[in-house]
Amino acid sequence: MTKKEEILRIFPDSLKPRWEQALMQVDKLQEIRLAIGRPVRVFLSGRERFLSDKGLTDYNCQDIWCITEKEMDEILQNVCRHSLYAFENEIRQGFLTVQGGHRIGVAGQVILNGDGTVRNISHIRFMNIRVSHEVLGAADGVMDCLYENASFFNTLIIAPPGCGKTTLLRDIVRQVSEGNIYAPGKQVGVVDERSEIAGSFMGIPQNNVGMRTDVLDGCPKIQGMMLMRSMAPAVVAVDEIGSCEDMKALSQILKCGSSVLATIHGNSMEDVHKFMYMERSGQDGRGEYRPEMIFDRYIFLEKKAGICTVRKILDGHGNVISAKRAV
Repeated sequence: MTKKEEILRIFPDSLKPRWEQALMQVDKLQEIRLAIGRPVRVFLSGRERFLSDKGLTDYNCQDIWCITEKEMDEILQNVCRHSLYAFENEIRQGFLTVQGGHRIGVAGQVILNGDGTVRNISHIRFMNIRVSHEVLGAADGVMDCLYENASFFNTLIIAPPGCGKTTLLRDIVRQVSEGNIYAPGKQVGVVDERSEIAGSFMGIPQNNVGMRTDVLDGCPKIQGMMLMRSMAPAVVAVDEIGSCEDMKALSQILKCGSSVLATIHGNSMEDVHKFMYMERSGQDGRGEYRPEMIFDRYIFLEKKAGICTVRKILDGHGNVISAKRAV
């Protein structure tokens, strides 16, 4: 199935014709944003466009399509195969993953349990369809810095949102799993809390994460890292860490003999330390789980002129071992 066909399957038959022109540029399509009573917005290579009966247009067009409540409900029913109950767990987490690894974020009225946890999201009035794009080879420019004597360094990828952290992590996972010129393939365990790394659909990865990779899909990071130990991975990968509890779980993974690969939001080592220091009583006041006690490599990403690049790579002591590289 082509990517165009995967996206078209999201929409009921009555709405499919509206998307024909927009999906002619499916390789540039990043997001589709839907909100009841508002214009349908389409993002192509970072540029915001709108949809009319005649196809893509700019905002000043007279016949921009504003999605109705009925149309939104039809899309949701179509995605859930006319059984919202069957997808209740996914909706509760705020997103659905469809075939091809494309992710549909949802928002609306939240229904809480008595303990304050989310029971469900009803009256869904907003959707963000994020189109999955694999970039095979995205990690080619960094792999030489991630090994020593065929052993994988514990690695942290740092960047602001939208700079390609998950894309880079995914391709590192694939190359570690498949094997490369620096080491034979290793068993990898991916804890994919929000289905963004493997893009699993019905438990099956839709993205190429390598033949030696096991995936825990939709599982919270901390519990997932503990569960993944039973699969005896050589490397455990997780996206978007950022708490003391995450650091503690990573430390436990290291004690079991696995290496770790992770990402975090930030711009600098100061940001990394801010998120990760665990305050405990001690002479330095920093605590037990300092980043430099876990990671051997730090990869900093940035985006300039719409292109994601590696700004620098540091070793575990903060020394620069590589300057700018392409992603």
